[in-house]
Amino acid sequence: MKTVRVVAAIIKDVNAQGENVIFATQRGYGEFKDGWEFPGGKIEEGETPQEALKREIREELDTEIAVGERIETVAYDYPTFHLSMDCFFCTIVKGELVLKEHEAARWLTKEQLNEVAWLPADISLVDKIRNLM
Repeated sequence: MKTVRVVAAIIKDVNAQGENVIFATQRGYGEFKDGWEFPGGKIEEGETPQEALKREIREELDTEIAVGERIETVAYDYPTFHLSMDCFFCTIVKGELVLKEHEAARWLTKEQLNEVAWLPADISLVDKIRNLM
């Protein structure tokens, strides 16, 4: 089975009520259209995971991020490929999170994390993030 290496940004912020929030996006294309995920994408040849994440967020959301601590690497078997996803906490350095490829986005509090239909590979990560928030 083919392995696809990707990165995911768990973008953190604090809302107007002082609550920690995480940015989630809804896919606007492809096999998993309408599923919710953490933004990111494929690691290209010669890139580190951190470089790939900065590039992907710049391309997808027109935003510059700082990549922080790696949370974990999620391994998940989809029917046609094996996903290896390096997941990092990130913060916004500059930009307004413009949706270029996604159809929707939400800032979610710890209590709201289960309000969206996460893609299968992201589900175990959501539980870990909830515990870290």
